[in-house]
Amino acid sequence: MTEFALLFGVYFIARAHYPEVFRAGPAQLSTLAGTLNTVMMISGSYFVAKAVHAIRQNRQQACLRWLFLVLLAASGYMVIKALEFQWNLSQGITGGRNLFFTVYYYLTFTHIVHVGWGMIGLLWVMVRARSGAYTPADHDGLEAFASYWHATDLAWLVIFPLLYVLH
Repeated sequence: MTEFALLFGVYFIARAHYPEVFRAGPAQLSTLAGTLNTVMMISGSYFVAKAVHAIRQNRQQACLRWLFLVLLAASGYMVIKALEFQWNLSQGITGGRNLFFTVYYYLTFTHIVHVGWGMIGLLWVMVRARSGAYTPADHDGLEAFASYWHATDLAWLVIFPLLYVLH
């Protein structure tokens, strides 16, 4: 989260120095894409919370189903983000266009990397869950993944309004 805190600091400093660019920037982005990504991230957090709840009740198969839904939500996020970037580039929205878009790409690429790492961790957690490694008394790996995913979701819940909503 330190990395995101630093990038949020960059956002606020840049916004203070170039308010007109940061007021105009969000209107040029796809609010629909940002909203859909928010739905994917929040859904993923809900699903991972349900997976933890299921394992606490010794329901391994339910846990696996919830984890699979997390994987679908994360994949949906990545697909939507890829389509959004493709649309941005077709509209001439690049990191070199102005400072708002430089910050936009830094924040969103950093978030994509964290989602990607989360997906790798998720696959490992799914393998462990499938092998019966998690029990109601011992599921620290699942809890650690859930904490990571929620932190990544929290970062997005700050990114979304800053980049897509606030003018």
